[in-house]
Amino acid sequence: MRVIEISEFGGPDVLKVAERPDPVAGPGEVLIAVVAAGVNRPDVIQRLGKYPPPPGASDLPGLEVAGTIVALGPGVSGFAVGDEVCALVAGGGYAALVNVPQEQVLPIPRGLSMIEAAAIPETYFTVWTNVFERGELTRGESILIHGGTSGIGTTAIQLAHAFGAHVLTTAGSDEKCEATIKLGAAHAFNYKGIDWVAAAKAATDGRGVDVVLDIVGGDYIARNLEALAVEGRLIQIAFLKSAKAELDFSVMMRKRLWITGSTLRPRTPAQKGVIAKQLHQRVWPLLEARTVRPIIHQVFPLAQAADAHRLMEAGTHIGKIVLEV
Repeated sequence: MRVIEISEFGGPDVLKVAERPDPVAGPGEVLIAVVAAGVNRPDVIQRLGKYPPPPGASDLPGLEVAGTIVALGPGVSGFAVGDEVCALVAGGGYAALVNVPQEQVLPIPRGLSMIEAAAIPETYFTVWTNVFERGELTRGESILIHGGTSGIGTTAIQLAHAFGAHVLTTAGSDEKCEATIKLGAAHAFNYKGIDWVAAAKAATDGRGVDVVLDIVGGDYIARNLEALAVEGRLIQIAFLKSAKAELDFSVMMRKRLWITGSTLRPRTPAQKGVIAKQLHQRVWPLLEARTVRPIIHQVFPLAQAADAHRLMEAGTHIGKIVLEV
């Protein structure tokens, strides 16, 4: 099969088209003929040599795919050859074929294309488990979402709004801020010209926000604590700046704050399967009704994966970048 390999760690040009033996569906796995694969920030970090795949996972990049099931491994139930599906994978998405534990596979929501479906799993799994499970965001609460035009951001804004939260977000330009408003944010702050802590407090009548979803880290972490209301929750899921910060924990104690976070890739198929079931029950109806939708910025042919990574690193995109296999 045709794949995209990381030939060595480095810039986008290290992504090379190659040939690999076709994978085989093992026990409890389905084999998917990939039509499209989502591109995510962790793919870039893996390419740089800073995010190795978990034990047993493919060394190929790619954490989400959409396609057609072409084979079933022993013990698989609920799926058939020919089913059109999307799936969360622990690696191997940049390829013509990928084998996936059945727990991580979902039917494509009715009315969505393969391209759209390929842009769903990584961000929707991540946002659901962090914002709604760990962060316990509920109707009527407020949430500040950093990186509002990223794949995570566009997903989190739409889901939080759909479930009745008051959404605030940050983005790096006025154009991006306008895009987040169209997706459901009530307030959008251009972090290059606005003190977003002060702005978030002003937008909540001085109370602060109930939840912060952060992908930035570094000096944002202490500022997030400032922006939170009493009993607020900080959810840390990535570090575009740094994983290290100096914090005044008296702020956390005084406000009775929670600091939490998680990674998705190392979790077991059973754990990911629990999230998949919740998404199918709670979020798939919203996708099928087009209440929420994957935002596709650009589609590249698989052979142009390096160009897709350049766009990701430039940070000018709004929504998801997808490879068409």
